Amino acid sequence: MSVLVVGLSHRTAPIDLLEQVALDADAGHRLASRLRGGGHVDEALVLSTCNRLEVVVEAGTFHGALEEIGAALGELSGLTREQLTDHLFVHYDERAVAHLFELACGLDSMAVGESQVLGQLRQSLAAAQRNGHLGSSLNPLLQQALRVGKRAHAETGIDDVSRSLVTLGLDRARGVLDDLGAARTVVIGAGAMSGLAVATLVREGVGDIAVVNRTAARAERLASQHGVRTLPWSDLTSAVGSADLVITCTGAVGHVLDEPAVARARSDAGRTGAPAVLLDLAMPRDIDPAVSRLRGVHLWGLADLQDPSPEADPDDPAETGPVAAVRGLVTSEVAGYLAERHAARLGPTLAALRTSAARVVDAEMSRLDQRLPPLPHDERAEVRQTVQRVVDKLLHTPTTRVKQLQAGYDEVPADYAHALRELFDLDSREVASVSTPPLGVVEKATGTRAEGSSDD
Repeated sequence: MSVLVVGLSHRTAPIDLLEQVALDADAGHRLASRLRGGGHVDEALVLSTCNRLEVVVEAGTFHGALEEIGAALGELSGLTREQLTDHLFVHYDERAVAHLFELACGLDSMAVGESQVLGQLRQSLAAAQRNGHLGSSLNPLLQQALRVGKRAHAETGIDDVSRSLVTLGLDRARGVLDDLGAARTVVIGAGAMSGLAVATLVREGVGDIAVVNRTAARAERLASQHGVRTLPWSDLTSAVGSADLVITCTGAVGHVLDEPAVARARSDAGRTGAPAVLLDLAMPRDIDPAVSRLRGVHLWGLADLQDPSPEADPDDPAETGPVAAVRGLVTSEVAGYLAERHAARLGPTLAALRTSAARVVDAEMSRLDQRLPPLPHDERAEVRQTVQRVVDKLLHTPTTRVKQLQAGYDEVPADYAHALRELFDLDSREVASVSTPPLGVVEKATGTRAEGSSDD
């Protein structure tokens, strides 16, 4: 069994294609359930954000799981296999572990180092746990990824490097609006991205901020956290018409704002032709792209805010500072995780080997009892101890050495557990019967709990 990650992201696919494959929570649950119902996937997690869709599975067979994931993504998105294949990335086993750790740290984000993806991964983990899609393999791996991400943000200066999508959008808005601090601003939605938007706006000194959301209670909760005001959903269009800056990120299916409605609202507010910036950070889009045709309106979506230089630049000071520090942290954590995982996989086989050796000692002592007159208890105990010492010494070197070899693998670790099972003719059913801690025990031991939130 091995970890497999298959997906699309802003690095491999255009935004319009990512929009087609975007999944809401229910669709993600159905996808995970379908994969687990096939014959090649035991555990599954689906991570769907504004600029990526990733499927993380514990795969029984590589090609079988890859085939099932590709077919499922094609059916859900309505895209052909040819349309998907050119944009899919695939990470397997050790590289899959490294990718998840890098993802949690923000190294694979559109804005390198941003922390929003860490919350999105936490939310997806919580959903997968609630729905029973995880077990003893992916659950501890994903919790470890969260811990690595938290370490990266706590122990390095990666937060100083990161520039969130909101910040990138505001940088562009400054080129249009005379005074960003005085801009009449409307934030549509009350989820994680909207919360980040409000917090960033307040930090940037924007004074007039209104939150609009379908669920009024969520809007009130977000607004009260930052000391801003709310507007009812029924006032959305008129609020947009009179706004200088609009930031939207909802979970709506279909456009929240279209060209005729925005044109009428701007006309009613006497702002036809006046400069306005609309930042659409939703996936799928909240704003009809045709709105950009309106005079004075500057509409920027996710595709417009992509980092033009996503690859690491060795001449960039960030690559020798916080980013380099995070890369070093990830490398160390991946090595430690893989060493522990390989040692854990070896454990059941070594336990079965010790059990087999104990049975040999018992059998030989029974044979001795049948061939000799009954021995005094202390003499029999001494004989048994001698036999046991001989067995222990014979097993000590190979078991110690196999642990060292397993921990010191290079690019492709050998399956030493399989070799032991073959050499000592161990029953695979007996090896499999060695218990692993249940999910709750793993969570308790790691002290990690995932919590989720919705966007609208």
